[in-house]
Amino acid sequence: MIGSLRGTVEGHEDGRCIVEVGGVGYLVHASSRTLSTLPAPPAETRLLIETFVREDAITLYGFATGAERAWFRLLTTVQGVGPKVALAILSALSSDELSFAIASGDRASLGRASGVGPKLAARLALELKEKAGTLALPVSLAEGIAAPVLPVGIAGDALSALMNLGYRRPEAQAAVNRAIDKLGEDAALAVLIPAALRELAR
Repeated sequence: MIGSLRGTVEGHEDGRCIVEVGGVGYLVHASSRTLSTLPAPPAETRLLIETFVREDAITLYGFATGAERAWFRLLTTVQGVGPKVALAILSALSSDELSFAIASGDRASLGRASGVGPKLAARLALELKEKAGTLALPVSLAEGIAAPVLPVGIAGDALSALMNLGYRRPEAQAAVNRAIDKLGEDAALAVLIPAALRELAR
């Protein structure tokens, strides 16, 4: 399997690019977000790669960041989401925007992606809300630390969303606690997360 490619960008068009490595040109499919980060040909680049192997084809999917590749892997676990739809979602939403949309159950934002109708948006919001927290798991394991158990309920969902956005657990927990103190324990998740983000910005 190919995990990454470092080579010369030979050209790119809508949905794909060619990266030449050692005289071999690899056709790599990617989101518009990743393609927009590529330098103008001919210039060197590095892409993280996810390889899909079928009986009739080997297809490479490229990502500018590890977060985007992690989301791609997670998205394709949802029924009805193949690589093409996953890339469409990642083209419409950044990793941070996707984390927020999942945490807040924002089906409208998920529906912005080509190929995602109301039913699929609802399935994404439901299934990924429980799975999204696993994106932080490899970091904890790499450090030899057991993955922490998040509090249950709205507070836990808000904390998970902030951690997926890259905030450390202690500062995220403190921000959620301050937001709950101001808004009350009955605050909706869609209100609590922005309030916690404002606390973090102070």
